[in-house]
Amino acid sequence: MDIIVRPGDSLWHFSEVFKIPLQLILDSNENINPQFLRVGQRVRIPGFVTNNYQIKQGDSFWQIAQSRNLPLVALLLVNPDLNPNRLQIGQIIRIPQRITWRLVEGKQTYTYTHMINDLRKLLDAYPFLHSSNIGSSVLGKELPELSIGHGAKRVHYNGSFHANEWITTPIILTFLNDYLLALTNQSSIRGISPFSLYQQTFLSIVPMVNPDGVDLVIQGPPNDEALRNQLIAWNNDNADFSGWKANIHGIDLNDQFPAKWELESARNPKTPGPRDYGGERPLSEPEAIAMADLTKQRDFSRVLAFHTQGRVIYWGFENLEPPESEVLVNEFSRVSGYEPVQSAGSYAGYKDWFIQDWRRPGFTVELGSGTNPLPISQFDDIYEESLGIFLAALYM
Repeated sequence: MDIIVRPGDSLWHFSEVFKIPLQLILDSNENINPQFLRVGQRVRIPGFVTNNYQIKQGDSFWQIAQSRNLPLVALLLVNPDLNPNRLQIGQIIRIPQRITWRLVEGKQTYTYTHMINDLRKLLDAYPFLHSSNIGSSVLGKELPELSIGHGAKRVHYNGSFHANEWITTPIILTFLNDYLLALTNQSSIRGISPFSLYQQTFLSIVPMVNPDGVDLVIQGPPNDEALRNQLIAWNNDNADFSGWKANIHGIDLNDQFPAKWELESARNPKTPGPRDYGGERPLSEPEAIAMADLTKQRDFSRVLAFHTQGRVIYWGFENLEPPESEVLVNEFSRVSGYEPVQSAGSYAGYKDWFIQDWRRPGFTVELGSGTNPLPISQFDDIYEESLGIFLAALYM
């Protein structure tokens, strides 16, 4: 929501009027010098929208504000050109409304387009949330990274490395939405103050690493006849792609990292297909390259890659993980009921490479149980199980 600065206004004053932490307003207006506000300047207030209201007989600004539990000045700030003493019947005014509902519509079959639409809504409503593109998929879909907070602890979550594990994307984004809601409404999540997490951490999220694969699983192969025929051939002449984990090149992105890649490659398929083919060399695919470049740039303190299924958390690689990893995974297990497993007996995964090269905590979290793609009917249960993991990764 945008408001217009009046004489004597300050960002602190706006924080008091809208009951929003000052830091969130500062971070939503990074192009503004808070010491030198100009009359007429536009300021973004996170966590609010405005609704149009038509003036009726007997209405007044005071009565409208009272009926909606708003301070009168809030109405004046979003209607700077109106004279509150000269309201006219039929006139349209704007009324601020605090956002108390989720904008992410995660409990549905969740394509790349669904994700982009939800991200636009979040970025518009919460301008202290930032987005940047870390690269593109094989078919040219942009790979967004969302980031929030300025703390020293740099935590990273990602989802949908594997195409038919797409439910991880709306699960992660639902947590982000709840985190944003709690920040702007100054509420808690399971008794934890999110504002202290915001101050202490920098959270990075790549919600959909493999958008081409996700859309292939959900929507079927693209219209391009040559590509369509190639994909069906790679899929054992089957037009049902529900078992497909790979990217659109038939390469498994979580077998693409230089962490004993040769050992994983030796025991896996040697040609493109729905799963487990690691390509001709590590980091050959644009999606894997983008994730590797981001990880090097951000210098994360810890990373969590969300997959499905099995209700387990893999936390080690070749005994290179630090002692902190076991402490963390035991807490993740306590709050989720998931089983901690030190090694999956595999190589070349994203968390394997992170542990190997940084010697910091890395985790593969296998959400839910059943056959991939997990049914959307499991969404609520998976979210409740994983919520504690999302939080613990930030507060510990």
